[in-house]
Amino acid sequence: MARPIIFGEIQGIEEGHLFDGRKEMMPTSFHRVWGRGIDSDKKKGAAAVVLSGGYKDKDNDDVIIYTGAGGRDKNGKQIEDQKWSHNDNYGLIISCDRGLPVRVIIGHKHKSPLSPKSGYIYAGLYYIDSYWDEIESFGDKQFKMCKFKLVYTGKNTSRPTPEEIELDHSVRDKKRRKGTVMRIVRDTQIALTVKELYNFGCQVCGIKIKTKSGFYAEGAHIKPLGKQHNGDDSLKNLLCLCPNHHVMFDKGTFSISDDLSLIGGVEKGVLHVNEKHQIDKDNLNYHRKSHGYD
Repeated sequence: MARPIIFGEIQGIEEGHLFDGRKEMMPTSFHRVWGRGIDSDKKKGAAAVVLSGGYKDKDNDDVIIYTGAGGRDKNGKQIEDQKWSHNDNYGLIISCDRGLPVRVIIGHKHKSPLSPKSGYIYAGLYYIDSYWDEIESFGDKQFKMCKFKLVYTGKNTSRPTPEEIELDHSVRDKKRRKGTVMRIVRDTQIALTVKELYNFGCQVCGIKIKTKSGFYAEGAHIKPLGKQHNGDDSLKNLLCLCPNHHVMFDKGTFSISDDLSLIGGVEKGVLHVNEKHQIDKDNLNYHRKSHGYD
């Protein structure tokens, strides 16, 4: 496929934008495939999905239970189980495990309060919360279907067009999404960068958690985002940690000295740091002071 896959917002296409047909979405990479509901790359993830009434997807606006792809014959009849190894389903798994945003497009045939009278409407960015198997009936037969829970992240907001992932130590503006509560949406491109820099291995213990899509790790901010702390979204303020050490670090169970040794008594040794990863020591100092180590 010639067009590159792009995650997040596409410049010039705001939430609520109405398309007459799917072909209009293709030139900008908003949704690159005319004949499929999922725009995915089996190595990078899924960037967009279309709800068009083909499956019994459940939609209450803020949360969507989305049915994956596969198992149909050329006439659109379900004849076998869906498989997690299907390229599109696998792409959605990657997006879930890596926290990548997914553009949701709703067609006029889908039953939803947001469904347009004709064409397709951009319903906004969602994140994939979880995925599981579910048995569904199709006439007198039952098949295993791949299900995904998509959670809405906000309205009428815009983001810069994501670019190719590269090591970028510049400070990025924080992104705020306003839903029922105000929350910070982390820059997933930067978070993915730090994870890939360490090959998804924890900088404290080195553990790599195996998942269906590869390996899992978390991008942990040294100086927290949000009011009071006001940390920034940059590689200088991020660590690649396993879930356990992420929680322990956020709770101040251990901290990190300027020479990168681990302090607090619970963990010993030195933080592993790639030579390309420049950590801001002011952020380390902030973490230590916040948790009583200085």
